[in-house]
Amino acid sequence: MSTTRVTAAGKVLQVLALFDREHPSLTLSEIARRSGLAISTAHRVVTELAGWGALERAEDGSWHVGLRLWEIASGCPRTQILRDAALPFMQDLYEATHENVQLAVREGTELVFVERIAGHRSVDLLTMVGTRFPVASTGMGRVLLAHAPRELQEEVLGAPLRAWTEHTVTDPAALRAQLDLIRREQVFVSDRQLQEATVAVAAPVRTGRTGPVGAVLGIVVAARGTDRGTDRVRGLREPLLRAVHGISEELGRRARTAL
Repeated sequence: MSTTRVTAAGKVLQVLALFDREHPSLTLSEIARRSGLAISTAHRVVTELAGWGALERAEDGSWHVGLRLWEIASGCPRTQILRDAALPFMQDLYEATHENVQLAVREGTELVFVERIAGHRSVDLLTMVGTRFPVASTGMGRVLLAHAPRELQEEVLGAPLRAWTEHTVTDPAALRAQLDLIRREQVFVSDRQLQEATVAVAAPVRTGRTGPVGAVLGIVVAARGTDRGTDRVRGLREPLLRAVHGISEELGRRARTAL
């Protein structure tokens, strides 16, 4: 039986893919074990990556992502243009609400958070810049899913859906109805879908007021008190819409200028 030989570039990518939010640092033996590479091969790959600046070694001997790799990733055109356009409006939104303000995009069937503003009194979140979640897991993700191609929606709804809390909607029929509602409404309130302690409100970001949806902006508040945060979130509808419309218009302006 033939086996596919992993190229040198493939081994580099295998090693880099090991580092994520749950595994920000790894020892050499952990890298070898998790990648399936021989310890000598893992050592060679890690040494080359460190020499280039993609990995850095901590005082305890473990390895973590290096500054040079972060510098390259931060220049991704898709997110850089979006972040540059969105940040002033996100800052205004935070000043008006003093709650977590998040920006995310969809990549395949996953939601990727690309920017966040939060104060020291904001509720703690599972989500951080660079983290990924299944697109149906969060209210922000469902906004993007509602505007995704129909075949991708069916792919997501046809697969097993994880219940992050006892309130997470996982029934495909209920989710289809929710996606229909999102397409009709400008704002979607997500009640304790990802965390028991949070309620979120989200709205789609377009390229121009009527252009395609390319991102989502959300505000996350603590789910506490008798209203569980939902009444407070509804009061954030207007400032959220002002920010979304501002970002969308700015993206549309930049798109027209680039023509």
